[in-house]
Amino acid sequence: MDVKFIQTKVGALLQGDKVIWLVIGLLAILSILTVYSSAEALALRTGANTESFLAKHIILLSAGMVLIYICHMVNYVKYARLSVILLVIAIPLLVYTQLLGETLNQATRWIKIPFIGVTFQTSDFAKIALIMYTARTLSLMQTKKVPLGELIIPILLVCGLIAPSDLSSALILFFTCALLMFIGRVEMRNVFSLFMLGVGAFAILIMLSEFFPNSIRVSTWITRLKDFWMGSSGDQFQVEQAQMAIAQGGFLGVGPGNAQQAHFLPHSYSDYIFCVIIEEYGTIGAMVMIALYVTLLLRCIRLVTRSPKAFGAMLALGLCFSLVIQAFVHMAVNVNLLPVTGLTLPFVSMGGTSLMFTGISLGIILSVSKYIETSVGEASKSLDNEVTLEN
Repeated sequence: MDVKFIQTKVGALLQGDKVIWLVIGLLAILSILTVYSSAEALALRTGANTESFLAKHIILLSAGMVLIYICHMVNYVKYARLSVILLVIAIPLLVYTQLLGETLNQATRWIKIPFIGVTFQTSDFAKIALIMYTARTLSLMQTKKVPLGELIIPILLVCGLIAPSDLSSALILFFTCALLMFIGRVEMRNVFSLFMLGVGAFAILIMLSEFFPNSIRVSTWITRLKDFWMGSSGDQFQVEQAQMAIAQGGFLGVGPGNAQQAHFLPHSYSDYIFCVIIEEYGTIGAMVMIALYVTLLLRCIRLVTRSPKAFGAMLALGLCFSLVIQAFVHMAVNVNLLPVTGLTLPFVSMGGTSLMFTGISLGIILSVSKYIETSVGEASKSLDNEVTLEN
């Protein structure tokens, strides 16, 4: 009786897809365990202690969980109304970031919030805003004629503003929007036009890099591609350390807290955290991590098949695509299948802005699933009432 009571209370508190809630909980646990192991190198470099970084990470992760809960309680239809406003805010923020943003690790991706001194990565905000807007526009296209420029121009503009300092994030966002257009039954010639315009915009960025070499990181892109293909110096040190971590992990891993390469691997707590997971938990740990993101994707695809409204389907799938694609690109970089990108592992890597906006994305996905469960439940009750009346 007590177990049923607890299940009822938890079910009322955490609404929406329970499997997605389980995935989120498991990712959070793995995040805390792995960050504690990998933050030791950062603590040694900064002179702080590992526990302080772990405490900060737990606070940020908890804030991310709070955002998930808040966003999943909001009716997802309201996000359609917010999308245009958020996009209008995001574009000037991206411009400001390129002109006056904070430069960290040779990339200008952050702005500093006045008075409190906290850095904020504007591209994470812009990604959610653009996916919301794309989902809204595609849902409108299902019922009425909408000029194609209203969809394509914002995609090119936002991705073009993110690309100079964060090409990998811009490409993931671009392909996510293109996938949504394909799923949203936009004509293939229009999807192809988006790709051609994207190639043209990229060519313009390369030409502009001659005049703004510090803002548009073409030299970094070329260097990373050369290092990847030729196995030369540069980023090769962290690639070698990552391979050593994977080799030491083997099938079962060395156990939680026993990773050695985390002490030598640059950014082991963020960009290369998947290697730490493999070293500590082995191939089994890597398979579990992959399974969690695949499960998230499959549950979101299930939402699409059950959603009565196009906006909910497009919104959940778009946000899920952006998270899952980023996760698999991160993993591919860690095992040296792709060049170094600097992408974090969603809801696992250390990082304030990343955790916050991943939490918002997951909360919105759960908001869609909550609405679908409610509508399906009401439809089932209505059917039961009709059968009762007939009898």
